[in-house]
Amino acid sequence: MTTTGEEHTAAGIGPWWWVRWRSAVLDVGLATASAVECAGEGIRFAHDAGLPVPVGVGFGLIAGSVLLLRRKWPIAVVLVSIAITPAQMGFLMGLVGLYTLAASELPRRIIGALAGMSFAGMLIVTFVRAHQGVVRGDVTMGDWFVPFISITTAIGMTAPPVLLGLYVGARRRLMESLRERADSLERELQLLAERAEERAEWARNEERTRIAREMHDVVAHRVSLMVVHAAALQAVARKDPEKAVKNAALVGDMGRQALTELREMLGVLRTGDGLGVRVQSVPLAAVGAAAAAAASRAADDSESGAGAGFGPGFGSGAVSVDGPCLAELDELIGQSAAAGMVVDLSVEGDARAYAPEVEQTAYRVVQEALTNVHKHAAGAKTHVRLAHRVSELAMQVENECPSEPEPGGSVRLPSGGNGLLGMKERVAALGGVFVSGPTDAGGFRVSAVIPAEA
Repeated sequence: MTTTGEEHTAAGIGPWWWVRWRSAVLDVGLATASAVECAGEGIRFAHDAGLPVPVGVGFGLIAGSVLLLRRKWPIAVVLVSIAITPAQMGFLMGLVGLYTLAASELPRRIIGALAGMSFAGMLIVTFVRAHQGVVRGDVTMGDWFVPFISITTAIGMTAPPVLLGLYVGARRRLMESLRERADSLERELQLLAERAEERAEWARNEERTRIAREMHDVVAHRVSLMVVHAAALQAVARKDPEKAVKNAALVGDMGRQALTELREMLGVLRTGDGLGVRVQSVPLAAVGAAAAAAASRAADDSESGAGAGFGPGFGSGAVSVDGPCLAELDELIGQSAAAGMVVDLSVEGDARAYAPEVEQTAYRVVQEALTNVHKHAAGAKTHVRLAHRVSELAMQVENECPSEPEPGGSVRLPSGGNGLLGMKERVAALGGVFVSGPTDAGGFRVSAVIPAEA
């Protein structure tokens, strides 16, 4: 984990304008050394200027201690060092001042101007002193010596600290830039992690909704038929024992089928929740697809026992891997007819193959609509219309106003209020249109149009 610039600065607050204590200690040491140097050089300056020695020493101490301000006011330190260059003092202050100036955040034109002033001052003072030495006879070199020693000394006192300061300043700025990039990257990663968690939570909620819809569509229809047959069984148990036995067999077959599909659904959910490694390795979409496939399987096996004559798919509980399709609508309507509903099926257009999700959605819409008729309009005649059009598949389930309830048909089935919402979500997910509502004749109509290439 990296720290931001503010946290990095606040980690070691030093006295006054220093960021760290060690920086303050270093500057105090350099200022002390500069003050001692200037004080020693002030003795010679006092002799040359005809001033008392204490005055020269005091002037040197004050001038040399200005180096203490190099981090806060580097321009002032360099100007003081240039000002005392004619007195031949402040060499350490000039070197450190130029270095600090070059390493600072000041504009390059200011650094260049002050470095040029320092170079010119050192060049002039060295040239004058060397020329005076030649005139006095202290130096016996040729005429080339004075300009050579002047230029060499000026370059040596100016170029190294400036170049070193520029390098250190550039490196410091690079490190700060890298630190800022690391902080920015960390914040972006945290934001991405939060967004990923939000997307994962959204996906989990979507899968919960989808699985709940599948369980509702799969179980509610069969359980509704079981309740209807149980009510009919109660009504005819004494009057028609043979019909009662047949209804009891139908209830048993449908109950076994509902339990089988419910076990498959719960098995998928339990597998997804119980194995952490598997959850991490299998995408949510794959779990959802498996759950949907398990929840939407329709029975294909032959009937068994007393359920003979009811229709295929209500015997052993075997399920189709690919889910329900339009070819199973006849079987679905036959189940409702066996429960006492009068259902009329009409098909328009030439039947053709659609995408599995289109056929499954169309099947579920019809299934849920018939279930609602069992719940809310038992005994009402129902019309199921299916239209194969050029670019879409249309379906409509409309029931008439229910007549006087028949024996066994007056049972009230509980409703969760999610059937119409689930149908609308299914159709909308494929880009279709879903409309439902009461008719003028007192019945109820459910209509849906699904694009053929959804």
